[in-house]
Amino acid sequence: MNGASREALAAARERLDALTDSTSVDASTLADELAAVTALLDREAGLRRVLTDPAQSGEAKAQLVQRLIGGQVSGAAADLVSGLARSRWSQPRDLVDALEELANIADLTAAEKTSTLDDVEDELFRFGRIVASNTGLRAALTDRAASASAKVELLHRLLGGRAKPVTERLVVRLVTAPRGRSLEAGLESLSKLAAERRDRLVATVTSAVPLSDPQKRRLGDALAKLYGRRMHLNLDVDPDVIGGIRVQVGDEVINGSLADRLDDAARRMAS
Repeated sequence: MNGASREALAAARERLDALTDSTSVDASTLADELAAVTALLDREAGLRRVLTDPAQSGEAKAQLVQRLIGGQVSGAAADLVSGLARSRWSQPRDLVDALEELANIADLTAAEKTSTLDDVEDELFRFGRIVASNTGLRAALTDRAASASAKVELLHRLLGGRAKPVTERLVVRLVTAPRGRSLEAGLESLSKLAAERRDRLVATVTSAVPLSDPQKRRLGDALAKLYGRRMHLNLDVDPDVIGGIRVQVGDEVINGSLADRLDDAARRMAS
């Protein structure tokens, strides 16, 4: 997002954080309600245009939102969407993207409140690796001819009881409403959003063999010091990385032997 849309989303995220700080607001319920409004606006292009029309007053657009959804969602959800309608948007699609992001943040906030956010981050990453390595599964989850209920049932068999409820809800929403994104891109976006909740960067670490707990701690500490932010490690094992390690943080890739990198980590921590 650019310009006005970026500012509108930032303000909406602040309002969402203020709402979910309240014990009276159930973040998971709020996430479901925002997701339902996202689906509505994704279907109704005319309504999107009306709610983002700069020629209309913000208050008139907010009142329209209240008439449309006021009796169907909680007051918190209706107020959030009304606030979005009052804001200025660079293009109508940005409003839907913002709503979807707020729904995902609300679910991640629910995980944070139950101290399961780290688990959700890890599960999203692992599910992404499974999808990437299983072409049959990916085809089943992205088949446009398959019904949404069939995909939900498949995901429930895969994730039900094996992943946190928040993880399953996020993945179900992504698969049943991809909104033009690839499954891989959607999962990556969710992982980054989860990491951001902790103000951490995500480092994808690929090593020839599993790292020990001391190695993971030393590597995480070294990367945190290098980048100046807390670091979440997504760990993967690839035997082709013979005797070495590959670390990717955003677009930056660090290659080198495990021994060299850990020695460097120790020197950084000692300095």
